[in-house]
Amino acid sequence: MEIVDWFILVSTLAFIVLYGVYKTRGRQTSEEYIKGGDARWWTVGLSVMATQASAITFLSTPGQAYTDGMEFVQFYFGLPIAVIIICVTFIPIYHRLKVYTAYEFLEKRFDLKTRSLASILFLIQRGLAAGITIYAPAIILSAVLDWELKYLNIIIGILVIIYTVSGGTKAVNVTQKQQMIVIMAGMVTAFVLIVTQLPDNVTFDNALTMAGSAEKMQILDFNFSLDDRYNVWSALFGATFLMLSYFGTDQSQVQRYLSGKSVKQMRIGLLFNGLLKVPMQFFILMVGVMVFVFYQFNSTPLNFNPAAEKAVKESEFAGQYSRLESSHEEILKEKQKVQKKYATALNTSASEDIVDYELALNSLRSQEETNRATARTLIEKADSGIETNDKDFVFIHFILHHLPKGLIGLLLAVILSAAMSSTASELNALSSTTTIDIYKRYRKEEKDDDHYVNMSKWFTLMWGLMAIFFASFVSLFDNLIQLVNFIGSIFYGTILGIFLVAFYFKRIKGQAVFIAACISQVIVATCAMLHEFVEGIEILPFLWLNPLGAFLTIGFALLFSSLNKEDRTTFQFENS
Repeated sequence: MEIVDWFILVSTLAFIVLYGVYKTRGRQTSEEYIKGGDARWWTVGLSVMATQASAITFLSTPGQAYTDGMEFVQFYFGLPIAVIIICVTFIPIYHRLKVYTAYEFLEKRFDLKTRSLASILFLIQRGLAAGITIYAPAIILSAVLDWELKYLNIIIGILVIIYTVSGGTKAVNVTQKQQMIVIMAGMVTAFVLIVTQLPDNVTFDNALTMAGSAEKMQILDFNFSLDDRYNVWSALFGATFLMLSYFGTDQSQVQRYLSGKSVKQMRIGLLFNGLLKVPMQFFILMVGVMVFVFYQFNSTPLNFNPAAEKAVKESEFAGQYSRLESSHEEILKEKQKVQKKYATALNTSASEDIVDYELALNSLRSQEETNRATARTLIEKADSGIETNDKDFVFIHFILHHLPKGLIGLLLAVILSAAMSSTASELNALSSTTTIDIYKRYRKEEKDDDHYVNMSKWFTLMWGLMAIFFASFVSLFDNLIQLVNFIGSIFYGTILGIFLVAFYFKRIKGQAVFIAACISQVIVATCAMLHEFVEGIEILPFLWLNPLGAFLTIGFALLFSSLNKEDRTTFQFENS
């Protein structure tokens, strides 16, 4: 990196931190610090979007598209459905009851132990996720910049802690607007540069055709299969439940729209996110597809993770890896020659040649992938602790090796801004839940407002340090974005089931739903662990754990309620 890149990177991050501290200076009440005041719909919408769009989104998603194509966009098809349900049912009730957290509602509806159970489940899964949102950019930047991972974890964590402790929810909201501007400006710039760096005779239409011939442009998959995480059915069913739980019951998101000035502002802000999230995700995936096309004309490493390559080259397998690299380079040279002829044929509409070139390219890509798979095996033999799956390193490799001076700093600022925005929301929500649902609720002696503001700041610091600690020990999954969704899916179904019972089954009381949720959580966690970590046992992919947890909770709650004669009176929200 050049001096100009460092200047852009440091100045962008410093501006965000200082701006957050400046805009929230002065004394704040607990309502201002925890709920965030009266935000307008655009602030709510951008804050909701920035909370979900972590660094994982901008590192993992392009790599996902590079490897697997556009199918991942189906994952977000359930979002608009979930948002509409939340706007109709969840938001009016949250606003009417004037809650600080989503879990306050559960005590009003059920009892204290049900509220505590839901809040603890949230604290566990979101506490783990906060560590991943720090770790995700840190592990990749440490590999490509050759920095110490532990120092990057600390730097990212401390930057977030500074303004989140200082200004609470309002600081998170105001900084996320700037962060989203930086993020989208950087991604649009990257997309334009990728397209302009393609050969002169390769138009954007040609690039899409080339991507399509490599099966990167398939968006919809109507084949029903539980083993396929990304098809229309898992999106419309499994992902809808995941989104419904995430946006409707996860305090890191609920807190974003609870800061809205009115029910109308909350609804518009959430609908704004629901309408724009799918196109935004489509665009980010398209960036990854264009990176794939770009690398059809340019050389790539045998493995995009530089730490993995370094490990194998310093091991006893260095000779084998070197021979693989030579074979890889020969395949790339041949592929680039055929690719250029293919581009010429596309412009001249030589249909017979086009088919021949596509067959030749598919054969070469198959050989290339065989070499990459062999390379991953050698890397694992050299050092089993190093990540061999290099999806998450594809986009950062392009940034560092093919962007002009200045823009490298901008794209790194995008990655770190995304990490800061989502981590700040998570720490803010973890602190609010700990303060309101645990500390204040179980404290026998009532304290003044300033006490709870100060405790919320201390809890923010505590969760920030815990996130940094966890980030130092977490390991990569098949893909970072899948790891976050996997952890969430273990808990989200049960939490969502509790809320669905609260909203739609008014005769069911606390004892029945509490026992049902405990049993459901044990079953879902067991299924998840067996499916992911025990070879030969396949139960349900993680997306399907969300409806499973919800339906188990509802089903058991109905069963236990029918056995308990006391659970026969109807709860009325208006009486809460």
